Amino acid sequence: MSFDNWDEIRTAFQVARVGTVSGAAEVLGVHHATVIRHVDALETRLGTKLFQRHPRGYTPTEAGQQLLAVGQATEDQFNQLAARIAGAGEEVTGELIITSLPTFSGLVLPALDQLIEDHPGLRLRYLTDQRVFRLEYGEAHLAVRAGNRPTEPDNVVQALGGHPVGVYASQGYIDRHGRPTPETLAQHRFIGPDNRENRAPFYRWMATEIPDEQVIFRSNDPESQVMAVRAGLGIGFVPSLSAELEPGLIQVSPPRPEWESVLWLVTHVDLHRTPKVQAALRALKARAVQCGLKTA
Repeated sequence: MSFDNWDEIRTAFQVARVGTVSGAAEVLGVHHATVIRHVDALETRLGTKLFQRHPRGYTPTEAGQQLLAVGQATEDQFNQLAARIAGAGEEVTGELIITSLPTFSGLVLPALDQLIEDHPGLRLRYLTDQRVFRLEYGEAHLAVRAGNRPTEPDNVVQALGGHPVGVYASQGYIDRHGRPTPETLAQHRFIGPDNRENRAPFYRWMATEIPDEQVIFRSNDPESQVMAVRAGLGIGFVPSLSAELEPGLIQVSPPRPEWESVLWLVTHVDLHRTPKVQAALRALKARAVQCGLKTA
């Protein structure tokens, strides 16, 4: 037979443990008649007596002693499980998923390096994509986003700072076409996004200040755009922190305020206070301070 009524088993366990119907009823918070009904029903289902009834209470039979032993072991295991779960909530361990646009890796990766150094029990996943990951669906614990302040409900949003972007070229491009100056910038070959409606501040500037025929290479992949700049196809916008990780890139126009994106740290309200999310937030904020990002 299967034990499909846990209320009856729990009741019989308490009767065996305290020895009286009234004591079990008090522990369980039910009427003593409910205790008697549960015990009688379980004995009928099992086809054996679990207790000897007497004026002073209920004494477990051999079967009742077995139920008491199993019940005590089960209760201990559940208590241990509850303690482990509660303890795990206070530890900076387990899987942590962080997402951002690929162009923010120069900011995020050094922060994750320090995070895993400080908390070796963590297992990190870093997801980069153009799409917005849904924190409310558990796709990530923390997101680094740019642009307008995120407005999804149930998210905690914190400003991280302004993200500087400059214009870069390869030495090969400079050797063939000369080094751009503020006066000649619009005459040079540019690398741009495939989507001409891209809302990034620097691409909005490019759409108004650079003739369309000067954008000689477009790609929907930010990494491919950086590789095109490195290969010498043209000059292009690269976040300053990412450019530091790219060999062979030369800054030909420094960051301008109108090119700057505002970065936001986004977490879901249900996970915002968990130790591992708080640890990741601290690491990213510390990295932002190291990089001198301006407060947004």
